[in-house]
Amino acid sequence: MLQIDGLRSFNVPGTHLAVVGYPIAHSISPIFQNAALQTMARQYADLADWTYHKIEAPVEELQQVIELTTSRGFRGLNLTLPHKVEVLPYLDRIDPVAKKMGAVNTLSFDSAGVTGYNTDGDGISRAIRHALEIGVEGRAVVVLGAGGASRAACVRFLEEGCSELWVGNRSLPRLESMLDHLRREYPGRAIHGFQSGLELPEPSEDALLVQATSLGLKPDDPLPADDQLLSRVAYVYDMVYGRKPTPLVRAALRLGKPASDGLPMLLYQGARSLEIWTGLPVPVEAMAKAVARHHGKLDNVSVAERKATP
Repeated sequence: MLQIDGLRSFNVPGTHLAVVGYPIAHSISPIFQNAALQTMARQYADLADWTYHKIEAPVEELQQVIELTTSRGFRGLNLTLPHKVEVLPYLDRIDPVAKKMGAVNTLSFDSAGVTGYNTDGDGISRAIRHALEIGVEGRAVVVLGAGGASRAACVRFLEEGCSELWVGNRSLPRLESMLDHLRREYPGRAIHGFQSGLELPEPSEDALLVQATSLGLKPDDPLPADDQLLSRVAYVYDMVYGRKPTPLVRAALRLGKPASDGLPMLLYQGARSLEIWTGLPVPVEAMAKAVARHHGKLDNVSVAERKATP
């Protein structure tokens, strides 16, 4: 794991990539990204010297990290908490879809500067289709959270034609800011807000609940959704992931709701980032197998499939 002092003295030949966050020690992104690069290098020899790292840096060091990595052989970066929105002032260009999302999780470096993308939308869409075997077109979606990951998911769901979107958050000012942004981008669409923990949404039947907060990362975190909320939806997707199904996934399965945690999304958004950097198709199965070797079996469900069913 690199930190700002290590970046200042970084002088390793080759082409480099990294995920940047704070904290970042828990990240498994290097495990599956390096596995994909090794597999791809068998067919594309130019990738043989590509390596993916992780960099721990707080928000106040983010600009320095970008400046240092652009000058030290890095092709790009992934960004995780707390950098997805804070990075926006440091971009030379932003992908139109990422601009709608108001958040960036992928940086690509070239001679023209730093371009920001957001692959979270692609990741959540592919993960839901894979893990829950459903789409969102014509379906009501309830999203918990108003941060960068939530914004990306909401834009993707609206782009794919969800019938109505409910967004819940504890902080009303942040919720209203996000709702205002979405309503400007998608006028006339059914976009509703509610205060998490105090109000309940009233989605139409067959709704999908997407948990996009950090609740569940720590063992003593409260459940982001209680049984009353879970009873109002038909499917559950939790962006948080771990070695075992998250408490929210276990609660949903207990109520007979098909559910999945965030590992499929992590893999798919990572694959899309690698496609942006290399311009080549990415072997997601190699990524999943690497994580399976690292994580092992989860309640008799392999990480390669990661499909939570009652």
